[in-house]
Formats: sequence, structure tokens, C-alpha cells
Amino acid sequence: MAMIECRQLSKTYRKGASIIKPLDSLDLDVEQGSFLALMGPSGSGKTTLLNLIAGIDQPTSGSLTIAGQNIAALSRSKLASWRAKHVGYVFQLYNLVPVLTAYENVELPMLLHPLSRKQRHERVGTALSLVGLADRHDHYPRQLSGGQEQRVAIARAIVTDPQIIVADEPTGDLDKPSAHAVMSLLVRLNQELGKTLIMVTHDAATAEHAGLTLHLDKGQLVEQSVTAAFSGETATTHADEGGDA
Repeated sequence: MAMIECRQLSKTYRKGASIIKPLDSLDLDVEQGSFLALMGPSGSGKTTLLNLIAGIDQPTSGSLTIAGQNIAALSRSKLASWRAKHVGYVFQLYNLVPVLTAYENVELPMLLHPLSRKQRHERVGTALSLVGLADRHDHYPRQLSGGQEQRVAIARAIVTDPQIIVADEPTGDLDKPSAHAVMSLLVRLNQELGKTLIMVTHDAATAEHAGLTLHLDKGQLVEQSVTAAFSGETATTHADEGGDA
């Protein structure tokens, strides 16, 4: 059984008199421990799919089952509770709170969990150590480089030990050395800690770090490619081999 199962997944918005459908009857399986990259032109549906998997948005129709739970059927309050336990989100622009230190930013998600102050302290320390920023715990975002800010954001995403990490253009605002460092960290989280990683990117070089790249266009999967360094497919589209989804 796949970790993530999308069946006839669709999302529709109304914009004035127009109907916009960023996802159109999409079928997709993602195995546990996969590293999946989503690519496609603007408006292709990749960020919409990411937000549905993250539990930030809800589909208009179809089913989305993650670890046996059909999250498409959850109420918004139950979906928020599910998201806090199972998903870590890495944003392109970091989304750190400027008046909080690195430690306090990473601690924020922990405040939603019934943990003691000591337990929170231990988890935050572990997360900052994993991203190589234990010595920057008392620094504010303005005192950090862009790459360091993104690593703090990754620490915040993993501090609750989620099953799934989703990343929306995690290197889009970084210079090349910082982008490489961030991608090396994400690969480590996938390969050493077994996190299921789903990443949206426009950059083909960034996508090469993933085991499988899926290309979307007009809300449908149209192409997939497996990175040579990875053996075996980690996601399936239920499309004909070599054909459009």
C-alpha cells in the first residue's frame, strides 16, 4: 500500500465568471520514503497538489489517502490537527517570525503538542543540530544568511518528526552554494531518516536530487523521469508506460 494515494483528485476554483481547474482527475501513488519532485509551468497544478498533500487545502472531488487516512474527508479542524502531526512544510521565503530567535521559530510547531518544556527543548536542540545550526540558536532571522534561514525553516519542519516533508521551491531564493547545502540536507533527511519528501521546483538541477520527477501540465501528469542514482520507481501515475496521464 502506497504512503500517498490520489484517486481522481480534482481542485476547482471560481474566479469571477470563470472556472479554474488546477488539478483535473489526477491519479498518483507515492511510496513511503520516496523523494518526489514536481515540475511544470506556472498554473500547472504542482503547488495545488503540494498543498492538498500537506493538508493546507482540500480537494473539490476525488480521494487523497495518506497512511490509510482519507484526508479529503476530514473537516477543516480535524485536517489542521492531522497536518500538525504528520506534515512539515518548507517554504521558498522561509516564513520565519522576525522577532523570534532561531530556537523560538523552531519551537513554534511544538506548542501545538502536549509536551513539557524539557521535551520541547530537547527536540528543538536535535533539529537545529541536524541542520548544523546549534550554535545559531539565539540568532534572529536578520542575523542569518538566506541559506541559514532556510535551514532554520527545515529544522522547524522536522522538529515534530513528521512522516512527510513538503517543500515549495526550497532553493528558489538562494545562491548556488546555499541551494546545494539545502538540497544536501533534504537528501540526507530522505536517505538517512527515511522521510517521505515531495518538492515543487522549476529548476531541473534541483529536481535531479529527487528519486523521481513528475511533470504536470494543465492539472494532469504528463511525464515522469527516474534519477539515475536511484534504483526503481517510487511513484506511479496509473498511466500507460511512456504515455500521458
